[in-house]
Amino acid sequence: MQNPPPVQMSSQPPVQTAPGKSSTGLDENIAALLSYVFGWLSGLIFFLMEKDSRLVRFHAMQSILFNVLFGVLAFVLWIVLFVVFLIATQVSGALTTLLSLVSVLIWGALLIGVLIGWVMCLVKAFQGQYFKLPVIGNFAEKFSAK
Repeated sequence: MQNPPPVQMSSQPPVQTAPGKSSTGLDENIAALLSYVFGWLSGLIFFLMEKDSRLVRFHAMQSILFNVLFGVLAFVLWIVLFVVFLIATQVSGALTTLLSLVSVLIWGALLIGVLIGWVMCLVKAFQGQYFKLPVIGNFAEKFSAK
């Protein structure tokens, strides 16, 4: 009995296609990345300027929604903590100290979460991939398809 011939692996790496051009004149992945850099403003600029690339429009809209959502969450959290602090100062000084520590932890968790989400969006946009954030990704996809 003879052994079957060994399976030959291709020594060439897979061919990577060059990123397409957007209507802004930039590569799609660069334009998608830049739509996150200056928050909602750069997202709005690229969303309004881009006519051809669905990838750029998606990431631009997701940048707008991500930053608006962060702004709304930060404002609501600030109002809630302000009211809680007003009540706590009337009750006890120790309670106010405890609440200030809790609020620092809440703000820290929110900011770290936003930073992680922002960096992930930057990386995925540069790689030319569609990366949908949990809540706003579907909205961004719907709005960018129009």
